[in-house]
Amino acid sequence: MTRVLLAPDKFKGTLTAAEVARWVAAGITSVRPDVEIVSVPVADGGDGTLAVAIEAGFVRHAVTAGGPTGEPVDTAFGRRGTEAVIELAEISGLAQLPGGVPAALTASSRGTGELLHAALDAGCTRLVLGIGGSACTDGGAGLVQALGARILDADGVDIGPGGGALAAARTLDLAGLHPGLTTADVVVACDVDNPLSGPRGAAAVYGPQKGASLGDVAHLDAALSGWADLVAMTTGADHRDDPGAGAAGGVGFGAIAVLGATLAPGLDLVLDLTGFHDALAGTDLVITGEGSLDEQTLHGKAPAGVAAAARAAGIPVVAVAGRSLLTDGELRAAGIAAAYALSDETDDVEESFARPGPLLERIGARIAAEHLPSVGGPA
Repeated sequence: MTRVLLAPDKFKGTLTAAEVARWVAAGITSVRPDVEIVSVPVADGGDGTLAVAIEAGFVRHAVTAGGPTGEPVDTAFGRRGTEAVIELAEISGLAQLPGGVPAALTASSRGTGELLHAALDAGCTRLVLGIGGSACTDGGAGLVQALGARILDADGVDIGPGGGALAAARTLDLAGLHPGLTTADVVVACDVDNPLSGPRGAAAVYGPQKGASLGDVAHLDAALSGWADLVAMTTGADHRDDPGAGAAGGVGFGAIAVLGATLAPGLDLVLDLTGFHDALAGTDLVITGEGSLDEQTLHGKAPAGVAAAARAAGIPVVAVAGRSLLTDGELRAAGIAAAYALSDETDDVEESFARPGPLLERIGARIAAEHLPSVGGPA
């Protein structure tokens, strides 16, 4: 029997990865009801990671934690046995800012630490943390505070939230860190190599995207540098220049330097979590995709990683997308035989956003007609 593996990422703003897979599957079965379809939705370690983990069998555990500006947010982590998946964007991300108003100096990663705390309390010993989409530039200070660390000013008072407040930090007390961290394995999904501070650091590169003015960037960068000094003095190791320390406003630094975390490419972690590699066995065609296939896709995004793994296994790949800006040559170089875009199915741009599902179903039928005969016999 012909076997098709569906491994798309989300179409941001319109469909989850699982919804993309369901619509494409409906189109395929309308033409080839005999085909075996296996769905393994994927993500690159940023937003959408929790959703694909739950789709892969992790159980959603509801938690109420503090958002980037302290307001309570109903969120969750995923659990499978003693393994947990936490997504920073779900609690400390830009989408969680009240009214979408940036808080460059005061936004905190504390809520992400509260999720980690909840997972440790639940007995989880391997914590996978996806850190894309952060609203904060606090060097992971909020993260470690939520896990029991104390950051004190010159008067011995706990500093306030956000990267701006780090300028007042004089003492770091790690005695109260969650005891579960002594045996837990913390792995951070990270696809950037920025250091914590300096011209390529968290404040300089990502601060303006979070509403930081030039003055704010200078203040945050100096505060992050001082924070790194304090952590190094307390722990005896300086991790400010580690690749990825500047990820998610410095959450990467806090996780590495205080929690002893390791960093790994986001897509690799997700493919392992979802069982993608096992699902490749016996597959005749892989279908991947994301909202926009463009230059960024070729540099570590989910479709390129899926295509590389499938190509290594000798399995042909096609992609679906909201739009494709890649040439046929670029697609082939990435291991993708063809791309099918919603924008090619309709002249109405609004329809691509308002009714992406039916358009994807139509694309699924086209893929079945054009690609499955060559791998599975006559349609």
